[in-house]
Amino acid sequence: MKNLAIVGGGSWGTALAIVLAPRFERVRLWVYEQDLAERMCASRENDVYLPGFQLAANIEVRNDVAPVLDGAEIVLSVMPSHLARPLYKQMLPYLTPAMHIVSATKGLETGTLLRVSEVIRQVLDFAPRVAVISGPTFAREVARGDPTALVVASTDRELAETIQSAFAGPTFRLYTSSDPVGVEVGGAVKNVVAIGAGVCHGLGLGHNATAALITRGLAEISRLAVAMGGQPKTLAGLAGLGDLVLTCTGDLSRNRHVGLELAKGRKLPEIVESMKMVAEGIKTTIAAVDLSRKYSVEMPIAQQMHAMLQLGRPPQEAIRQLMERSLKGE
Repeated sequence: MKNLAIVGGGSWGTALAIVLAPRFERVRLWVYEQDLAERMCASRENDVYLPGFQLAANIEVRNDVAPVLDGAEIVLSVMPSHLARPLYKQMLPYLTPAMHIVSATKGLETGTLLRVSEVIRQVLDFAPRVAVISGPTFAREVARGDPTALVVASTDRELAETIQSAFAGPTFRLYTSSDPVGVEVGGAVKNVVAIGAGVCHGLGLGHNATAALITRGLAEISRLAVAMGGQPKTLAGLAGLGDLVLTCTGDLSRNRHVGLELAKGRKLPEIVESMKMVAEGIKTTIAAVDLSRKYSVEMPIAQQMHAMLQLGRPPQEAIRQLMERSLKGE
């Protein structure tokens, strides 16, 4: 594999370009904002989403998807989940069955309730080879070269092993999985729980509350993933527990930040307006609650986050209702 296309120039897409550049002869990075793409070409730095990190010489930054996808052997998509469908429609004329498609998006499509890999398959007019990658990853730490481990999942074992071999490096370790359902659901719904973790911290509720939230949140994620066809062991791994712990406790977590700000009494539109990057958990909360109804899965944390985000329920009231639910066995 010599040519890699990365579609999405936010913090995660830029970090992936930086860490994967030594593994490929050519990396082409598509950036949505034309002015940012021009600045990145000139300064070799993403001054909006990942300042302080230099792009390698073999990373080409473009604002047009056609030259980015031309000749690519692997297409790595790193867009927000709500942009996956329109972007893949835009990419469709330039994608071929020979390309390996990898989704690094952690989210669900509201309305259809599809995982991003399902969106990709629905949009493309051929049967693509699709893998997904997820795990406990903060973009700045990946770009800095800190040791990182994540999962590449596909029902196509050969594809998963190909991506594992192509992407793995001295600081970037990948494990294969045959369970894209569990990996995608874990990567998406953990953001919902992370908002709750931010609320707990913002309200000063202590480590006991956060530990309980993480544990019961994992139970909710696992129940949903298994109901959708995922494997229980996946949720005990990097794409489940690992990513959940990181997002619920790390100061770099966007979704945890949303919870922290809600606990201060700020309104959601104001919080979103002040953020440069997308907090996927806000939209995923809607999809998670809809999926819980569809699959008859009990998800009280997701329901309270939904009430807080979409219905304006005060954070203290959401916590109270969680604690005063009817008693039951674990």
